[in-house]
Amino acid sequence: MHVKPLSQHFNDFVIERERARCINCEVCVRQCSYEAHFWDEARQFVVHDSARCVGCHRCAAMCPTSCLTIRKKPSDFRDNSLWTSTYIKHIFKQADTGGVLLSGMGNPQPKPIYWDNMLLDASQVTNPSIDPLREPMELRTFLGAKPDAVDFSHTPEGPRLKQPLPPQLQLEYPIMFAAMSFGAINFNLHVAMARAATQLGICYNTGEGGLHPDLYQYGANTIVQVASGRFGVHKDYLNAGAAVEIKVGQGAKPGIGGHLPGEKIDEEVSRTRMVPQGSDAISPAPHHDIYSIEDLLQLIYAIKESTRYRVPVAVKIAAVHNAPAIASGIVRAGADIVVIDGFRGGTGAAPTMIRDNVGIPIELALASVDNRLRDEGIRNHASLVVAGGVRCSADVVKAIALGADAVYIGTAALVAVGCTLCGRCYTGKCPWGIATNAAQLKKRQNPDVAAQRMANLVRAWGHEIQEMLGGMGLNSIESLRGNRDKLRGAGLNEVELGVLGIKHAGL
Repeated sequence: MHVKPLSQHFNDFVIERERARCINCEVCVRQCSYEAHFWDEARQFVVHDSARCVGCHRCAAMCPTSCLTIRKKPSDFRDNSLWTSTYIKHIFKQADTGGVLLSGMGNPQPKPIYWDNMLLDASQVTNPSIDPLREPMELRTFLGAKPDAVDFSHTPEGPRLKQPLPPQLQLEYPIMFAAMSFGAINFNLHVAMARAATQLGICYNTGEGGLHPDLYQYGANTIVQVASGRFGVHKDYLNAGAAVEIKVGQGAKPGIGGHLPGEKIDEEVSRTRMVPQGSDAISPAPHHDIYSIEDLLQLIYAIKESTRYRVPVAVKIAAVHNAPAIASGIVRAGADIVVIDGFRGGTGAAPTMIRDNVGIPIELALASVDNRLRDEGIRNHASLVVAGGVRCSADVVKAIALGADAVYIGTAALVAVGCTLCGRCYTGKCPWGIATNAAQLKKRQNPDVAAQRMANLVRAWGHEIQEMLGGMGLNSIESLRGNRDKLRGAGLNEVELGVLGIKHAGL
């Protein structure tokens, strides 16, 4: 008979402590929310239990003498290409508990990352490059439906449009902070995103958790989300933001709903979401008023009526094989923005098997959707925003060249404030004070510091985007949008090149 569950014998990480350098200050004890470090009263020094370690590295980062090192556990099972240690440990855990495996963050599996197999073309002699330090470089982006043609009249003050444009979302960078709900992350992080977005002249997305009353002041830089659970949705909420997004699906868990454990629903989350404190908040898989494109059309126009047609309405879907047809229906239903979330998108909690095996890469979905809308002559009727695994400025540039108008970043924004992707967001014990509402843990995030780090990240990416545009001989992000001739594939087969709509390197 086993003394403890099998899964606890086969932990993933080992804590190494240089005893000669450890001063028994107990910083690691206080910093570890998983209680992997503790004070041994009998021996009168700090000890640890590697079986509890989740690999967040918080203790090593905070140790004043740098005596701690976190390593992957060197021991492993016998080599077997089919029965890898990951699947063996999964079976042990489910045999111990009888429960569904849960994970946070995005898909870590070694699936193809098409960003890394696409290269940008560059200017040389015949098409001179542009120096963004000395010449104007435009990154401003407008999201929303564009007319097929414009009619204007001449006035003494210059040309004036005869018909007003549909509502547009103006961004100073083609980057926004992705939907991360209040409850999944805490109030300090929502404040940080709101302040960073305001500094940058971009937008952040509330996620499906409603909008805290203290954040209404940032409405000009806020996208409010309407999901299947309708948490926190009311007329004032819909009118609080610069855009409204209807969430149909998300990349980390296509086809299923959401679940915020009751442990994360404190008094503030309860009031904002309009659910009882301490109770689980369940988002059903479908919207119970949407079972067709016609139903979606009714919701889109109900929101437009509620907001008096002042703001664009977006619809977010997961990247799946029939995304092009779905996107076409969404645009024809009156959406101003289509958001596509790829299978590498992060999440606070998802069944591990869903996160790692459902959905398709955002690169392929984006190219297919852009092609379909162009072929149908309706590409200008809605903007495209993509999310799910955008890691750097080069990914942003490649996404726009494939046809996106802008991107969402979620995981990257959290990494900027300390996240180490330990993937235990669903426990509510985030050691970096991000995916937790525990009073002692969420204090680890200072909203002013977090806002500055997020803003620094986007500004740095903006500089790099300008450099890459200049290197391609372009002076505006508009000139890159859908310009796939600026991309070349390397190491991709003919089918992949065909779906992406790009040539192979050397051609």
